[in-house]
Amino acid sequence: MKQSIIFLLATLLLTSVCSVQNSRAQNDENATLLVFTKTDGFRHNSIPAGVEAFKEIGKAEGYTIDHTEDATVFNEENLAGYDAVVFLNTTENILNEKQEKAFKNYISNGGGFVGVHSASDTEYDWAWYGRLVGAYFNGHPKVQEATVRVVDQSHISTVHLPEEWIRTDEWYNFRNIQDHLNVLAYLDESTYEGGTNGDNHPIAWYHEAMGGRAWYTGGGHTSECYSNEAFRQHLVGGIKYVLGE
Repeated sequence: MKQSIIFLLATLLLTSVCSVQNSRAQNDENATLLVFTKTDGFRHNSIPAGVEAFKEIGKAEGYTIDHTEDATVFNEENLAGYDAVVFLNTTENILNEKQEKAFKNYISNGGGFVGVHSASDTEYDWAWYGRLVGAYFNGHPKVQEATVRVVDQSHISTVHLPEEWIRTDEWYNFRNIQDHLNVLAYLDESTYEGGTNGDNHPIAWYHEAMGGRAWYTGGGHTSECYSNEAFRQHLVGGIKYVLGE
């Protein structure tokens, strides 16, 4: 009788542990992303279209998408609830020192970062962020068509793209390009006017050098970008990469 009771208790305990593990696994499958669009300089008219695109991506992929321009959410407790943070067309200085520290700890502890377009026009005085985003904005010519040369078609964010991806956008030039980046695509400066980075002009990249995962695309200036299926799938792949999917 005593052995039967012990066996029953052990079975109930094992069932309880398995139930908790299954619950955590299900939660892990439903990632939560913070889309941050605060600006302290130029403000892109495409931000609403970008936010809507991320919400639609979330619905299609089963992600929870929270959008904010409130920097106070960048604290240890709040950030712990997110699997990735998206800087969508942010500009200039958007976090104070305390918020910067919380975000740095978040990334160092394995958080994901997705940077879109003017995420590279952000936090110029914060060297750590410069390493995270990968490069800083250094001017741009007018919006025009250009050829993007995809050099890594095996990555989840570029696997669907042709080697020569012709599209219209505002093409950033960059400075302080970090040497730890894994470049996914370069701009062919011979196909448009105003490029200043020469033959090695990166426009999309990723890296794992900061404790978590980071992915950046220079595209995303115009509202039309976010309804373009190839560009939207590019964003989906970036999200999936930083989530480790």
